[in-house]
Amino acid sequence: MGMEFGWWETTPEAGKYQVCARVHGGNVAWTRKQGHHTPWEPLAPLTDEHWDRLLAEAERRVPRRLLSPKQFEEIRRLREQAR
Repeated sequence: MGMEFGWWETTPEAGKYQVCARVHGGNVAWTRKQGHHTPWEPLAPLTDEHWDRLLAEAERRVPRRLLSPKQFEEIRRLREQAR
């Protein structure tokens, strides 16, 4: 089952944009979108802050049973692979 996580970020260079991380089949697809009528585009460069935010969002969902501990460990494993 695929999982989707999203949040907003603001940087001085790019301004405010929406980040979406889709986890499915052992892969994470990172995309970003800057405006309402703009398409999703790949997010680059990927930083440790992005992974930290993804883990924080996933960790918040585990106690509410929106995400299983096994799925959370899969996301943690994907982060270690990315390093």
